[in-house]
Amino acid sequence: MKRIVSLSGIVLALFVAEGLAQAPTFEVERLWPKPFPVAKKWILGSVSGVTVDAQDRIWVVHRGVDSLQTNEKGPALEPWASMCCFAAPQILAFDAAGSLVTNWEPKETKGYDWPANPAGIAVDAKGNVWVAGGLATPSLAPAGRGRGAPGGGRGDAPAAPPADAQVLKFDKTGKFVLQIGKAGQAGNNESQTNLNRPAGVAVDDAANEVYVADGFGNRRVAVFDANTGAFKRAWGAYGEKPGDETLPAYDPTAAPVRQFRTVSCVKIAKDGMVYVCDRQNDRVQVFTKDGKFQKEAFVSKTTTGDGSVWDIAFSPDQKLLYVADGHDKKIWILDRASLDTVGSIGSGGRYPGQFYGVGSVAVDSKGNVYTGENLEGKRVQKFVKK
Repeated sequence: MKRIVSLSGIVLALFVAEGLAQAPTFEVERLWPKPFPVAKKWILGSVSGVTVDAQDRIWVVHRGVDSLQTNEKGPALEPWASMCCFAAPQILAFDAAGSLVTNWEPKETKGYDWPANPAGIAVDAKGNVWVAGGLATPSLAPAGRGRGAPGGGRGDAPAAPPADAQVLKFDKTGKFVLQIGKAGQAGNNESQTNLNRPAGVAVDDAANEVYVADGFGNRRVAVFDANTGAFKRAWGAYGEKPGDETLPAYDPTAAPVRQFRTVSCVKIAKDGMVYVCDRQNDRVQVFTKDGKFQKEAFVSKTTTGDGSVWDIAFSPDQKLLYVADGHDKKIWILDRASLDTVGSIGSGGRYPGQFYGVGSVAVDSKGNVYTGENLEGKRVQKFVKK
């Protein structure tokens, strides 16, 4: 018995020495969030962003009535079709218990360009709410845009300039503060100040900078002043200046692609490292704040179609990285130091704890995980750390 215990201790010591973090276990909270007020008959559309603020409030942005099927929006139809349902306001916040604490409908206010397809959401240290405007989802684009699709390689350019090319900043009450970029004026790599369907946003409070996953069009990370919106710098895959050359057709046996394909998220760790989702290349890349490439890792690297790296979030101790994989319908858990996959959460399906189109992930201060489901998933879920 002593020998077995000793051997187990050696194995454990070797495991710890390798620096691999162990994946925690989770249990879905089946009735989270709490139901909306019955009188309002609200329903979520396709959820395109989830984040947690410093007070552990969970913020959600969704695509609203435009993402609802006909049988989901009866009161909004002409002629009136049924009692259910109304699209919930497109920005909402819940507390950890699942109670709705605030909401507003941003497309009802003038003075800024609310995106047709809102994407990622972030909340800075002052409580300002940032929303990217340009959902980078090939499944929502015309046929032939996805990886492996007939007639083109993954990441093919869209047929027409997208309407969404902006990032918006609101205060915590929903008052408009700042717009970066302009709807209908998508830029390209020759116009550094313009965006092109940005899919995610992150704020560096110490430096007063906002990082934009300038994703489906420009395929870069762009950095702006968080107060004025002035352009500061940008980079592409491996820290290179983004080019405008045509991307090659996808070949899983080929060497790593030298460009981003769909930059669907950007997140900043506490140590200042910048993590970027290169969704359709199935990879996470890591940079310094000035864009110097550090390392990369592939996640479920044989994934085709929409790709595997849709969004990422850090554990409170920063030892783990959670990756939302909407195509494979999982949350992958990575050791942040090595970027090795050490576990996963969920599987495909409609029941609590399962996913369809899980495109957003966030973690609160206690290590609980929150997810948002895009496409026809249309829900948020909470997974309690055990």
